[in-house]
Amino acid sequence: MLVAVPKEVYPGERRVALIPQTVSALIKAGLEVAIEAGAGESANYPDKDFEAQGARVELDRHSLLAQADIVLMVRGPGSYPDFPAADLDALKEGSTLISFTEPLAQPEIMRELAERKLTVFSMELMPRTTRAQSMDALSSMATIAGYKAVLAAADASPKLFPMFMTAAGTITPSRVFVLGAGVAGLQAIATARRLGAVVEAFDIRPAVKEEVESLGAKFVQLELESGEAQDSGGYAKAQSEDFYRRQQELMAERIKHSDVVITTAAVPGKKSPVLIPEEVVASMRPGSVIVDIAAEKGGNCAVTKPGEKIIHKGVIVIGPLNISAEVPVHASQMYAKNISTFLLHMVKEGKLELDLEDEITKGALVAHGGKLVHQAVVDALGK
Repeated sequence: MLVAVPKEVYPGERRVALIPQTVSALIKAGLEVAIEAGAGESANYPDKDFEAQGARVELDRHSLLAQADIVLMVRGPGSYPDFPAADLDALKEGSTLISFTEPLAQPEIMRELAERKLTVFSMELMPRTTRAQSMDALSSMATIAGYKAVLAAADASPKLFPMFMTAAGTITPSRVFVLGAGVAGLQAIATARRLGAVVEAFDIRPAVKEEVESLGAKFVQLELESGEAQDSGGYAKAQSEDFYRRQQELMAERIKHSDVVITTAAVPGKKSPVLIPEEVVASMRPGSVIVDIAAEKGGNCAVTKPGEKIIHKGVIVIGPLNISAEVPVHASQMYAKNISTFLLHMVKEGKLELDLEDEITKGALVAHGGKLVHQAVVDALGK
């Protein structure tokens, strides 16, 4: 079976789905690997390194896609709604696509892929279980996003993060407030602490309190009555409008006195909840910084402009898009490990064998046999 890795077409995407070091394991499993010429260049993985590991380099993109039994990508259709129609037309019936696809946000596109008789696996739907931990690409990318967000904040802030005791006096440490203590939030906490900031964090899931405190941050507890805080996959669940309004009110004082706020709150398949209204931004001290990791889904801050860095009434608001692609070497390394481990989980003697009773295979499978097979995607299509 031929595994094809085309060059990413999403504007500014610098990651690649496989790196040379992951190719040999696929070949050892009986698969053939072909890379589109230049696919890894933006991540500093030249064609010759892929060839040295046994991969074939293909110059013609559509010829590569037409030959492929399995296509590995970072941003597939759905995660990139303007995915080229010519690429989809080139894929042969019955081939398998594994990538990020935003299936809950783009169920219509998933239905189109199913109608094309493609087998589609979404890396977003990987179960958050111990068995699937090495395949959890969302967590890998969130780790990078949390780290990079703090560096962006430190670079933009007019203040130093750590405490300095100098002959010119003592510099007090910056105060950082992290909203959302998932993987990205925890990495943001750890990075801000390493830089010497005083860190507080809030999450609607009380279960993360111990993790927050283990990183040296203070867990902020608000008197809020929430519904079920997380789903069976460990992701935060959407709450009521009244809940978010009350949350905004209780957090306003802490945000007002913070030098940096990092927001990470996201709900799969939905617009990001607004946690920081415009009037709270206006109450912050001039020079304060907000880095809104959730900008790609609309943002947690009311004034965020996705993809831009703005100054709103003296407050610096950064809305990064595709933040993981800014660290393409290690982002590609982590993603390649996730996706190749997942693929090898399903390969037996050089063939792709789908065990639809297996929780990992079933959990990530969106389309197969000409129809949508993931119930959450089917439900999203009906809404």
